[in-house]
Amino acid sequence: PIPCVPWQSQTSGQYQRRVHGESLAQQAQSTSEGSPIKMSDNETVAAAPAKRGRRPGQTSKRKAKESYNIYIYKVLKQVYPEMGMSKKAMSIMNSFVQDTFERLAAEAGKLCKMNNKHTMDARAVQTSVRLVFPGELAKHAVSEGTKAVTKFNSSRA
Repeated sequence: PIPCVPWQSQTSGQYQRRVHGESLAQQAQSTSEGSPIKMSDNETVAAAPAKRGRRPGQTSKRKAKESYNIYIYKVLKQVYPEMGMSKKAMSIMNSFVQDTFERLAAEAGKLCKMNNKHTMDARAVQTSVRLVFPGELAKHAVSEGTKAVTKFNSSRA
């Protein structure tokens, strides 16, 4: 191992190391963001700016876009096992589910605020479903939601 000497840079204020036995070019490559290299007590040499982009062999990690696609697909297969769905239809369904969720969440939030509650509970969501969805659809949604909450509570206990 090559011995390392810690030193404080006067210009950037960050803690860096000077490795003995390295050439100026090697030290310039190893330092980041163009911070200076200290040669001795009196002299300082400016380093080359840091390289941008990915290193060779490094793969880029994409941020996953959140959607309801897998859940829509599972429900489709439950109802029509032999049927598929195009990308455009899936996009429309995803937008529809997202919009419905936002409407219900907003309504439940308003109910909580009106009742001076800090926590959204099942009752607020159920009431928002009754307010947002029309007639028969609201009744079916409430019964399905009640069934889901009962199943969740029984599995938790």
